[in-house]
Order: sequence, then C-alpha cells, then structure tokens
Amino acid sequence: MIISPAISGNSGPKVRSDCEVTLELQDSGGIHIELESKVRALYGESIKELVTGIIEFFGIRNIRATIKDSGALPFVIAARTEASVKKLIKTGLEFLPPVTNGDNIQSSRDRCRYSRLYLPGNNPSLMINAGLHSAEGLILDLEDSVAPEKKDEARILVRNALRQISFYGAERMVRINQGERGSEDLRALIPHGLDLVLLPKCESSEEVKRISSLIDELKNKDGITNEVFLMPIIETAAGVENAYSIATSDKSVVSIAIGLEDYTADLGVKRTPSGNESLYARTRLVNAAKAAGIQPIDSVFSDIDDLELLKETVRVSKSLGFEGMGCIHPRQIPFIRQGYAPDEGEIEKSRKIVVAFEEARAKGLGVICLGSKMIDAPVVRRAERIIKQAVSMGLLPADWMNIETKVD
Repeated sequence: MIISPAISGNSGPKVRSDCEVTLELQDSGGIHIELESKVRALYGESIKELVTGIIEFFGIRNIRATIKDSGALPFVIAARTEASVKKLIKTGLEFLPPVTNGDNIQSSRDRCRYSRLYLPGNNPSLMINAGLHSAEGLILDLEDSVAPEKKDEARILVRNALRQISFYGAERMVRINQGERGSEDLRALIPHGLDLVLLPKCESSEEVKRISSLIDELKNKDGITNEVFLMPIIETAAGVENAYSIATSDKSVVSIAIGLEDYTADLGVKRTPSGNESLYARTRLVNAAKAAGIQPIDSVFSDIDDLELLKETVRVSKSLGFEGMGCIHPRQIPFIRQGYAPDEGEIEKSRKIVVAFEEARAKGLGVICLGSKMIDAPVVRRAERIIKQAVSMGLLPADWMNIETKVD
C-alpha cells in the first residue's frame, strides 16, 4: 500500500547541516519542489536539480516535494530524499553519491584503538568534521542513539557518509543494530568502505559467527577485498560469562568492549564512579581478551564535564589491562589518548627490548637477553607495538633506532 506523505530528516531552529524532505505522490503535474533555505539564492537551483534527479532515478513522475534546508550538504539531501522515496514505494534501487573522501586507510588487527568517538547515525552535523578531533576511531551509531522510527533513514545517511565525509585517518566504524535489522545494516554498508563493525549486546560466539559469515557473503558478492573487523560489545551477565568464547569465535574479532550502562542494569545495580560493582566483569573481559590475543576496550565515561574523574578512570582502566575507551564527547578524546598512551618508562623499556632483539638477530643468536633477563617472543611483539604507537603519536622520532640506547 502506498502511503503519502513521507517525511525524512530533521528541521527546526537548533538543527544544523540537515534537512527535512516531505514527499507527496500526485496523480499529475510532474515534479514540483518547494524549497525553504537560507542559502536558496546561492544554491537553490542546484538543490532542486539534485532532488529532481533522485526522484526521477526512482521512476517517479508526479510528486510534490517540500524541503526545509538547514545547510545540508548534498550527500545529506540525497539521503533524506531517498529515505522519503522508500517510505512511498518499494524499491531495491540505491542512489549512491560518488566516493569523494579519498582518505581511506587500510586498517589492521593491531591498530591502536585508544579512543573511539560515538556519533549518532541520524545527525549529520556531528559527523561532518568529527575526524578533526583525532580519535583513533569514529563510530557512526545506528543502535541506541537512533530512535526506532528513524533507523531506516539513518542507515541511508550513514551509507552516504561513508562514501563522502573525510575521517582524517580514523578507523571507520559502525555500531549496527541487533537481529535482522543489524543484518539489513550490513547489507547496506559493507560495500562502502567500512573498517570495523561493533556488535551490541553480544552474548554468544554464535552471534559473532553469524555476523562474520554474512559479512564474508556480502564481500564475496561485491568483490570487496579489504578486511572488515569485529568488536563485540559485552553488555550482559551472560555475555561476561561467555567472554572468552566470544573473543575466540572468529578471526575477524580484533577487540571486545564492555558496556557498563547496560551491564549494571542487567545486574540490577547502580553504576558508581568507583566501579566496584563491575570489577569482576571488567577483569574477566580483560583476561579473556588477553588470552585470545585481542584488545580489551573499556566502557564509555558518561560524565562529559568531570574531566578529573575521567583521567582517574582511565588510569585505573589502564592498570586493569584495558587498551582503550569509548568517548561520547570530543573533549574526552585527548585525556583518553594521553592516559592510554605509553609513558616514558614504557617507551624506554620497549626501546631496550627491541634493540636487544635486533642485536641478537644480527648475531644469529636464538636467545634474546636484556641484562640478566631472557626475553621471549610475546614480550618483543608487545615492545614493538608500543614503539609503533609511540612513533605514531609523536612520542618517539621515526629514526629512534639511531638514538643511543644503554642496555642494562
């Protein structure tokens, strides 16, 4: 059944970089567009031309379109128009904007993931320049931050964002929904340069395997060669108890995170600044991740104003073995990155280990020693990763091997 009118997007005095598109099917009259925009004099004709082209692309000939523009970029206008069209007619077509970001980087399993910034998937104003905040990852969120009735249009917006906005070198992440809606998210997004998928409220290895199998199927279908990694989020008591099986469920899992808001709700307790109520869950998750050889990632810190408590929380988190934390506001990023980054002592120790390793290898020695201590392969790998992180963050020069190192 055709329903008219259809509305997608957002409008209002506080809305920025977005638009609201209302479409009403007509019996005749062709395509008629009414535009309300502060930039109408400059861009009105190009906006109308874009919307007309999208409507014609979907085979619609008679329609009335009302656009309330708040400074939306073309990819946003396109997403909102397509979403409204798909509320009117059933179609498998997609109007894909050209890929213009040009900054895609190849992600990797051991990539540094100190900070990852959550961005509501239906709010383009927060996405557009988010990469300038220098988080290691940007999460376009389709789950908790998007209202149920907005999820379909948010999916189209996120798809267009993956094709057009610059991530400034940050890992391109999406938190999908649960169940079939999450599968729909993947079908829409996998072909468009996604690096990592976050799986919310994960409780079993079977869930991870199902998602990984679907991703492989979609990659094969579209000829995609880049790896798509997984980060299951543990948010229930059942998930905590199954943490190790989840961590080892599939080769695409590179990290597991804990979500303490939902976890404490599942326990029926209040989340406190001390975190005593979640200490068991956090240490169990860290142990599971370390045993599986992947990264343990801590929960978001929800008080965006208390930066001193954030710094203390990061200190404790790192001492427990976590290697990163989620962010809900850009101001948290520098404190989190600095807190998890290797300190001077860690960097110096790692330099000595790597130098000793290189000297032993040059001499053809099978045993690596640092002073009176033997160094095994996992310790060397960890030292190399710390060195890599220190160089990438500017804490160590790229030619650090040329710096004189005294081996104790």
